[in-house]
Amino acid sequence: MFQHFLNRLFLKFIAKTCALHVGIEDSGPYQAQPNAILEKVFISITKYPDKKRLEGLSKQLDWDVRKVQCWFRHRRNQDKPPTLTKFCESMWRFTFYICIFCYGIRFLWSSPWFWDIQQCWHSYPFQPLSSGLYYYYIMELAFYWSLMFSQFTDIKRKDFLIMFVHHLATIGLITFSYITNMVRVGTLIMCLHDASDFLLEAAKLANYAKFQRLCDTLFVIFSAVFMVTRLGLYPFWILNTTLFESWEMIGPYSSWWLFNGLLLILQVLHVIWSYLIARIAFKALIRGKVSKDDRSDVESSSEEEDVTTCTKSPCDSSSSNGANRVNGHMGGSYWAEE
Repeated sequence: MFQHFLNRLFLKFIAKTCALHVGIEDSGPYQAQPNAILEKVFISITKYPDKKRLEGLSKQLDWDVRKVQCWFRHRRNQDKPPTLTKFCESMWRFTFYICIFCYGIRFLWSSPWFWDIQQCWHSYPFQPLSSGLYYYYIMELAFYWSLMFSQFTDIKRKDFLIMFVHHLATIGLITFSYITNMVRVGTLIMCLHDASDFLLEAAKLANYAKFQRLCDTLFVIFSAVFMVTRLGLYPFWILNTTLFESWEMIGPYSSWWLFNGLLLILQVLHVIWSYLIARIAFKALIRGKVSKDDRSDVESSSEEEDVTTCTKSPCDSSSSNGANRVNGHMGGSYWAEE
């Protein structure tokens, strides 16, 4: 409850002020022209009419086909969250991630297992729980529980299921490692994941604010850090000690299978996300910018073949808050929408 209250307070008084300061207007997307016939089709039949249905509606309304296409696109965008909402959400996550990462680095710097990972298993399970370690765990667990619940009310994205599995695995790992006192290796895992998360949110903030050069730079840095931490350090440093070194030092234990099973689930998710990131990075190198893909929150007018026809029609107008386009490319790419 306190986490939710703090989140709302931050969004209202800090994130929104920053958004307005960088020029993101407090307004929603362009509203589609009211039309009872098209609205009925949109609500009851389909949000993505095929060519045959478009032609039928065009004849029924005496509209150009492109104008009907334009209406459906704006009507779909009408249900999408405005850029201001996305900016505030990302700023809240950025603030938490960078604060918890700095706290984790500061705490682990003076911890022996940070420099010698085998210290995670010395004297296990009779290892003391310091106050710093306890607060680190509580803050991480509270945040991911808030993400779990807010996922049903925040911006809906196409990777809802994979993020739901991620949150379940993360909460399960944090809780399970705390109960079984595997908190030393748990702190390393949490800090390793936080290392790239705040860079992703920073890139999203730059994207929403239309700082294209900064946005692309942050995305490149995020991609490099993500690959190194999730595909390098995580399997060869973390999984190596949990799968092999722990077995050698403390022998078989009942929680070994469940704990490592959850860690391997995370690694599968890392591989999936790395593929998506690599694909966008490759497109960015080819085209000179991050390209649009099917995870876009807001559809661009470039989705249609003849933009000019739609642009000239009465129903077409770009969003006043820049949600429809960001410096010539989509603001809802994979990296911008996680």
